[in-house]
Amino acid sequence: MRKQFLFIFLALIVAHTSQAQTRTTRIGYIDMEYILENVSDYKEATAQLELKAQKWKQEIEAKKLDINTLKEGLKAEKALLTKELIDERETEIKFLEDEMLDYQQKQFGSNGNLIHQKAALAKPIQDQVFTAVQDIAEAKNYDFIFDKSSDLTMLFSNKKFDISDQVIRVLNRTDKREQLTKKQLKDQEAKESKENAIDENPAMADRQKALDEKKTAREKLIEDRRLEQEAKKKEYDDRRKAIQAEREAKKNGTVSEPAKTTEAAKTTETGKTDATAKPAATNETTPPAEPAVNKAEERQKLYEQRKKELEERRKKIIEEREAAKKAKEAETQKSNTTNN
Repeated sequence: MRKQFLFIFLALIVAHTSQAQTRTTRIGYIDMEYILENVSDYKEATAQLELKAQKWKQEIEAKKLDINTLKEGLKAEKALLTKELIDERETEIKFLEDEMLDYQQKQFGSNGNLIHQKAALAKPIQDQVFTAVQDIAEAKNYDFIFDKSSDLTMLFSNKKFDISDQVIRVLNRTDKREQLTKKQLKDQEAKESKENAIDENPAMADRQKALDEKKTAREKLIEDRRLEQEAKKKEYDDRRKAIQAEREAKKNGTVSEPAKTTEAAKTTETGKTDATAKPAATNETTPPAEPAVNKAEERQKLYEQRKKELEERRKKIIEEREAAKKAKEAETQKSNTTNN
């Protein structure tokens, strides 16, 4: 049958070529499986069908588990049962097995529900594809358009003759037509026309690919520059905050500096007329150092006191351990003496 079809196909091509010598024959093909995988409605329906198939599989597994449980129970109790009871249980198990196999065949067989529902899901999309193929063939003067996923064997197919993406764009445009405004629809048609021209012209496709790569590289460069500017800005803000915090800390730690400066200025002015004022100024500036010395001495005393307390505590713990050890030895010696 396939050989006859190929023969008829070749004969039609030869006849058509002889009748239309003034122009070349245009041939294209589609991949129905690829188109179905890229149609959103079909993908959603297929996902729902897969959930239903998973539910059927779970029901079959539950039936198998029940049958295995009955088999194990019969195997364990077989020695205690009469022949009539054994035959009755084996008949019941056989009935359940046949019922399970029938259910499995009904859902997943070659003529089962899964196959029928898949075909029912694909049928509306296939009708739309056929309509779109006819529109494309009439608009672009195609002579033959084949389905790559059908029974027709294609030993080789050049990608430039594949119009599957054009069909998908037609289907998507039909779905979105009602949601788009006139301007959006016009822009969409111009974009699709450009994409179709790229699909039919490999040189244009390569040029478009190069343009897209340059655009991607330019966008990446802009993004890198933006990130670099943000990093520099963050570094500047952190440095500014650090300087501001340092100034605040310095300001809080030197509150009495203005007063000291005033006193020093007064002392200097007085020292010009009275030389005895300098020692007094020197005596006035030394007291602030005394609290620091006192604090250091207090910390040293507290450290020595803490060290002494820890040493005493360690000695006490050692003494308690020695006492407990001696008491245990004495008790052991006493117990040995009593036993003897």
